[in-house]
Amino acid sequence: MSLSFFSSLPGIRVILQSAKENKILSLGILLGLAVLCVARYVTSPYRKLPPGPRGYPIIGNVLDLRSQQWLKFTEWRKQYGDVIYLNAAGQPLVIFNSQKAAADLLDRRAGIYSDRPVNIVASNIMTGGLLMVFGRYNDLWRRQRKAAHEGLNKGVVNDYRGLQTKEALILASSGLNDPTEWDTHLRRASASMVASVVYGRPTVKPGQDEGVKLINDFVHRLTVAALPGAHLVEFFTWMQYIPSRFAAWKRIAETCYRQDSAMFEDLFNTVHGNYVNGDDRPSLCATVIRDADRYKLSNLENSWLAATVYAAGSETTSGVLAWWTLAMLVYPETQAKAQAELDAVVGRERLPTFADYPRLPYIRAMVKEALRWRPVDPIGLPHQSIQDDWYEGMFIPKGTICIANVWHLNRDPDIYGEDAGDFNPARHLDSKGEIAPSPPDTKEEGHLSFGFGRRLCVGRHVANNSLFIDIAILLWALKIERKKDASGKLLPLNVDGFVEGGLVVRPVPYECDITPRFPEASSLIAHEIELLGDELWA
Repeated sequence: MSLSFFSSLPGIRVILQSAKENKILSLGILLGLAVLCVARYVTSPYRKLPPGPRGYPIIGNVLDLRSQQWLKFTEWRKQYGDVIYLNAAGQPLVIFNSQKAAADLLDRRAGIYSDRPVNIVASNIMTGGLLMVFGRYNDLWRRQRKAAHEGLNKGVVNDYRGLQTKEALILASSGLNDPTEWDTHLRRASASMVASVVYGRPTVKPGQDEGVKLINDFVHRLTVAALPGAHLVEFFTWMQYIPSRFAAWKRIAETCYRQDSAMFEDLFNTVHGNYVNGDDRPSLCATVIRDADRYKLSNLENSWLAATVYAAGSETTSGVLAWWTLAMLVYPETQAKAQAELDAVVGRERLPTFADYPRLPYIRAMVKEALRWRPVDPIGLPHQSIQDDWYEGMFIPKGTICIANVWHLNRDPDIYGEDAGDFNPARHLDSKGEIAPSPPDTKEEGHLSFGFGRRLCVGRHVANNSLFIDIAILLWALKIERKKDASGKLLPLNVDGFVEGGLVVRPVPYECDITPRFPEASSLIAHEIELLGDELWA
């Protein structure tokens, strides 16, 4: 069928004639559109995104967000620099690979970078949007944060030193009695200590508290669900609207919320009842109950605030102690230096106490180094920007997920020296053997494991105190050595291995020998526990 046939049709003839008469106009419109497109491209801030690896069509860099992300981010730093851009199925992500970049934005521009990204499974469904650590930057979060800060700040934490000392004594005794279950002892001690701080509940006897197991199960489920890339729905958000009967992951998360919410409300209500009846023992729950009018939090919101602090403190503290124990096996010279300090300051006729704190700088430096050397949360918890921003000529769009690569930030050789990968508490001491000023932007902690800005860990003072007394009493009483086989050969250690149980990373399981450091150590520990008597469990 020829073109002349179409030209003979009346309507087509009009269109063709119009086109001939308006060639110049049409060309002008097309040229104008082209100029507009070029202008928008040239001036678009998206041309100034930070550098980063090219992803795949549609999914972008989703496949790069797999296990041991912190090592991948550190490797990319050599190619792309301190600020790296990723695209996860349309969601912009920025990785900070330097302390300066992380502090410049997450600390000094906290008003922009204090939000959290939407976490559909771990936050919205599993915890009903009530878990403060995942909470959006809103009024509820501010009220919960204020309550947590006032219940755990530096002026209050001394009230918890007694129970922390109790836990350190029990941990040392447990290690001497059954060193084969060392990791179990660490988990129990940390869980019991945090439960006591949060709920004021009695110290938990080893193997006798099912409640601690239930809470620890909650922590494990939560940290696994919150790991970036754990659920496809976080990238393909339309999946959240799939009915529960067709989505097993959604049914499981909803069931978890119902069960866990009931458990945490019951724990909080028990404390509330005890408080009304005159029980004035210090705890975070007691603080929020006493000042309920100021915080304006409901019982449900208070219950989940307590759950937040428990979840954040229990697993992380035991994880730090697990890495610290590994360091004692790999770097025995640091154990010897700490024990020499304890012998000089404390002697062997009594146990260390918090009163010895000012005179034990090496032990305090060891706490800093344990938190720096192997951060249990090596990529931290992600922040999210609430508006477009620029940093050193790079554009960071509103809604960008911002991840600080704490692993590299804590091990940057430009800051910590060429031996940054080694466990060396002396790096935190000055020429006189006292605690040296910390690197800039580490808030006098000597590391960045406690986070940034308005999301800085509210329980860091409790954690530092607990680690101090645990390490001091353990090294005073125990000798921690590598395990040997039947022929006397040292068993191998996987120093660089990781077990990813979610957001908290632990060392590959290992064995160790734990023995009394001197003949009287066991009896002195037992004597201190006997002196406490019923008070130990009250």
